[in-house]
Amino acid sequence: MSFIHDDFLLQGASARKLFHEHAEHMPIIDYHCHLSPKEIAENIQFRDITELWLGGDHYKWRAMRGNGIPEEYITGHAKSAWEKFEKWAETVPYTMRNPLYHWTHLELKRVFGIDKLLSPKTAREIFEECNEKLATEDFRGQALIRKFNVDTVCTTDDPADDLCWHKKIAAKPFGVKVLPAWRPDKAMAIEDPKAFKAYLKRLEEIYDKEIDSYADLCEVLQRRHDYFDSMGCKLSDHGLDTFYAADYTELEIEIIFKKVLLGKAPNPREIEKYRSAFLYDQAVMDATAGWAQQYHVGPIRNNNSKMFEKIGPDTGFDAIDDKPVAAAGHRFFDRLEREGKLARTILYCLNPKDNEVMTAMAYTFNDGSFPGKMQFGSGWWFLDQEDGIRKQLNVLSNLGLLSRFVGMLTDSRSMISYPRHEYFRRILCDTLGADIESGRLPASELDFIGKMVEDISYNNAKNYFDF
Repeated sequence: MSFIHDDFLLQGASARKLFHEHAEHMPIIDYHCHLSPKEIAENIQFRDITELWLGGDHYKWRAMRGNGIPEEYITGHAKSAWEKFEKWAETVPYTMRNPLYHWTHLELKRVFGIDKLLSPKTAREIFEECNEKLATEDFRGQALIRKFNVDTVCTTDDPADDLCWHKKIAAKPFGVKVLPAWRPDKAMAIEDPKAFKAYLKRLEEIYDKEIDSYADLCEVLQRRHDYFDSMGCKLSDHGLDTFYAADYTELEIEIIFKKVLLGKAPNPREIEKYRSAFLYDQAVMDATAGWAQQYHVGPIRNNNSKMFEKIGPDTGFDAIDDKPVAAAGHRFFDRLEREGKLARTILYCLNPKDNEVMTAMAYTFNDGSFPGKMQFGSGWWFLDQEDGIRKQLNVLSNLGLLSRFVGMLTDSRSMISYPRHEYFRRILCDTLGADIESGRLPASELDFIGKMVEDISYNNAKNYFDF
């Protein structure tokens, strides 16, 4: 039997029935990813499997470093595609029990139809077979996305982005909706005045208007928010180390803003007040527009200063933070709820210590207006592996309603990460199937549980985001 077989991860008849009859063929809504709209619009043809697999995958880069592979074979430019792929193939057998081992072989099987295990012994033949297929029309970017029955993709876009590539995709559709998602993190990052002022210049160029105050910034962002809405955007996303909900006055925020414009670094208390005001104003925009909002909370970034200086951000040197989230989070959402400005909201944590905290927080602010209005999101980043997914499913089940969960996302920069949805669905069906087999769920309700699987796989997200 091949490693990736029909019943991979499915232990028991109930799990197999749930997956094959209810989950397997459901479409995919990838409501949070980091795919490049430009690459989608241009229907990219990848040069080789190395570019596709290793071009920007910090998961693989971290594993290769951990396996003793020199950086020149990871992010360097002197080594050939084959030399880099060979080093990845050398690493793969050592990733056993890391999700990369499963993801790698799922992608080989589902994308390329290759049923061999990747290792130094098979590296050359797999490299050549993948490259041969990638040279054909059936393996260009849009075809790779269509291959997985993807219904909708939401990219991650900055307010300063002109969305020209989304326009080109809409003008020449390829069977998958590609919508922007609002990610305004740079407009909140006043801790680096030089970078913040450079970002404001980008916004100023869009409207030919100087941004001399926080009020000016909010005006420009509202106009951009309206533009994103006109382009089909239905959700925002915020990357945070923790929540912010300090008391502030409008005058205080304007003074802090002026200080940063003068190039002076704000102190920690000023940063906290500014972030509190910014997050609140953004949440009000989302609620007014009828969008959903996402909060990804918990990374500590760019921790290896030597490598940050050498190769920059998003290269595999972020980690899990341990800041408290409960007090400020509850205060933040309480203000929005009290004022009638709380949008549909998904909370994600990067530190597993916050699984129960985040779930309890979300369900404190459900108001009966929409199923699963406030909910705990899928296992994210360091937690989107089998153990992390099972823990998220169990915590959500214990403290909330698993049946109203909007399901998995890729959070990926790769066009062939969609087997991660299959991976999630197999784990979901195995979890529910085991409960049926053990008597924790009634076998007589298998049809309802099957519908529940279909809802989590696709229907809930379609309804939640109004796609």
